[in-house]
Amino acid sequence: MAFLWPLIVLAFAYAICRFLFMLIPPNVPSIDVDASDVLDDGNQAQENSFIYIPPRGRTQQADRKVQCYEPATMKYLGYYPALTPVEVKERVAQARKAQKIWAKSSFKQRRQFLRILLNYIVKHQQLICETSSRDTGKTMVDASLGEIMTTCEKITWLLSEGERWLKPEYRSSGRSMFYKKSKVEFHPLGVIGAIVSWNYPFHNIFNPMLAAVFSGNSIVIKVSEHASWSGCFYFQIIQSALAAVGAPENLVEVITGFAETGEALVSSVDKMIFVGSPGVGKMIMRNASETLTPVTLELGGKDAFIVCEDVDVDRVAHIAVRAALQSSGQNCAGAERFYVHRDIYSSFVSKVAKIVKSVSAGPPLAGKYDMGAICLQEHSEKLETLVNDALDKGAKIVVRGSFGNISEGAVDQFFPPTVIENVDHTMKLMQEEAFGPILPIMKFSTDEEAVRLANDSRYGLGCAVFSGSQHRAKKIASQIHCGVVAINDFASNYLCQSLPFGGVKDSGFGRFAGVEGLRACCLVKSVVEDRWWPFIKTKIPKPIQYPVAENSFEFQESLVELFYGLDIWDRLRALVNVIKFFTEQHSPAMGKKND
Repeated sequence: MAFLWPLIVLAFAYAICRFLFMLIPPNVPSIDVDASDVLDDGNQAQENSFIYIPPRGRTQQADRKVQCYEPATMKYLGYYPALTPVEVKERVAQARKAQKIWAKSSFKQRRQFLRILLNYIVKHQQLICETSSRDTGKTMVDASLGEIMTTCEKITWLLSEGERWLKPEYRSSGRSMFYKKSKVEFHPLGVIGAIVSWNYPFHNIFNPMLAAVFSGNSIVIKVSEHASWSGCFYFQIIQSALAAVGAPENLVEVITGFAETGEALVSSVDKMIFVGSPGVGKMIMRNASETLTPVTLELGGKDAFIVCEDVDVDRVAHIAVRAALQSSGQNCAGAERFYVHRDIYSSFVSKVAKIVKSVSAGPPLAGKYDMGAICLQEHSEKLETLVNDALDKGAKIVVRGSFGNISEGAVDQFFPPTVIENVDHTMKLMQEEAFGPILPIMKFSTDEEAVRLANDSRYGLGCAVFSGSQHRAKKIASQIHCGVVAINDFASNYLCQSLPFGGVKDSGFGRFAGVEGLRACCLVKSVVEDRWWPFIKTKIPKPIQYPVAENSFEFQESLVELFYGLDIWDRLRALVNVIKFFTEQHSPAMGKKND
């Protein structure tokens, strides 16, 4: 045992050194990003100080401009050009040239790029959150949770594990190729294209960009026409960080526009990532099929939130409201179907109603509202249609939250948080993605019924299951057909960036985040080489060399039995036969027969 003490001391000393090393801040240069365009200091130009009224009967695309405004106040923010297909292809061509240079960069350089971004994000949280809040209507807290923390977590995961998962991975060579070395290599694909949604304007840009750039690719990102103002500012942060590490220009491009802009991007890149609705996702697939471009789709969700009777009702009610209203409710497809055991149904509904009654909607930067505005024009009309359909079929509104002091002309940009009971699956509210601050709550009697209801959906993104028994919650969750599961919590998966994120059915396919998301940006290449080169080389056995011998199949048959037979005696007999073939091939009789 005495010899173990030096090892223990060395291990302890190593741990102490690693800990002390963590306390030493890395040498990360700061970057300066011009934020004058997004700072609301009251000194905006006169032409950008009016209330924006969306034109009726004429699309923005006809004007070739992407108009930007605050959904909470309708204050005009400015415009960006709607790029033509020719302009998109030019941007992709520039990104392709930059990628050929960046593909040779070291992981040390790539990590420095990530550290510079992380340093800027942590020091400018308020600026980033305010920009996201103004462009989408979400509150500062929701912006911090959904934009800042998730992005910082992704960066730190890439810093600690990214290189490891992109290095060649050795695999077993099997029985017949025991004299070979087998490995998988991960090479950059080239130019990644991304079309991202408006609900998380900061994270939705950084999420695919970080994975693409760290794996040696360039990326061209089309931001949503509903969040172009913030997206173009976030692009400046990326540009500054790339310049600080000497990366080639045009490695990352952010483009603005409408449908034709996105279509041109799909047909020009080597891999397509899309975050949005199922309808547009199908269009992306159709366009990508013309060039056989691989796609990753993260589409809609109708996440189930299951509450068993053995839970702490007060705790779970607060989580339920957060799950339904997260990111201002209107800006994220959070939990949209709530299934509560009938034994606690009444008390749960009462608790949720009490919480929602205290929630108010209004301009988020005012600092006194729990919810912001709806980013999409006229979306409140869709939400009202879903609610009215449920009411017509027997549902009942339990409570609605309140509005704050909303200026005239912006009223229909808000929708009050609403709790509805007595719902069932004949109602559109329980089948169609609402993307709004509505809590439809339905009873269930058994765990089997809860599973059946949760799976009765064309969506399959995520779910949350709550029970006082961890085993029971896991058993229920294991039977739900979806890509993301939280046990006794909601949406915690996305703060674990080592985990893949994505869904099934109409929620899409492919994965972001984790090893799977990182390697999805790579050309996965299988490589086999001789293990003991040049001493042992591959040689075609004489019986199966051209022209093949008469007994070639018998030789091959014995070879298969030798390697894969289940009976040990059959394998030994096959070995004898194989040896016999090799010895006979050198005999004079065998030679004459082959001649």
